[in-house]
Amino acid sequence: MLSYTPETITEPIIYSISQQFNLVTNICQANLAEDKGWIIVEINGKEKDIEDGIAWAISKGVRVDQITEET
Repeated sequence: MLSYTPETITEPIIYSISQQFNLVTNICQANLAEDKGWIIVEINGKEKDIEDGIAWAISKGVRVDQITEET
């Protein structure tokens, strides 16, 4: 889950993660407003690339929380 602040809401974070870190992203759910919001994103790729992409998003000011599937 990516949580956005007023400072990050207009940044193309998901696009940048997929392009810069060679990841496939799938938006599963979102709730965005003009100044804040959250997006649940499925991210697929190499583990190192995923870790680097998440670290990059955090460095940009986006809060990242991992959601695990329960079976």
